[in-house]
Amino acid sequence: NSVAVYPKLGKKFVYPALGLAGEAGEIADKVKKIFRDKSGRVKKKDKEEIAKELGDVMWYVSQVATEFGLSLDEVAKENVKKLKSRKKRGKIHGDGDNR
Repeated sequence: NSVAVYPKLGKKFVYPALGLAGEAGEIADKVKKIFRDKSGRVKKKDKEEIAKELGDVMWYVSQVATEFGLSLDEVAKENVKKLKSRKKRGKIHGDGDNR
C-alpha cells in the first residue's frame, strides 16, 4: 500500500478525484486527435500513449477508492452485478444511474 502525497486541499479525496477527471480528459483528447488527424487509424505510438494515460487513470481510481475506504474488488463486483441486472431487465440503454 503506497502512501500518496497530495497538496493540502481539505478533504483527501479532492485531489485524486480531480486528477482522475484530468487524466480521463487526456485520453479523450488523444482519441479525438486520432480521429481528427489520422482518420481513426491507430498506430503503435498512439497505443503506447493511451496505455500511459490509462495507467494514470488506474492510479487515480485506486486513490479515490482508497480515500473513500472502498475496495476496488467490491466496486468491480457491484458494477458487474448492476450491469447484469440492467441487461436482465432490458435497461441497458437510457439515462440514469438507477435504471
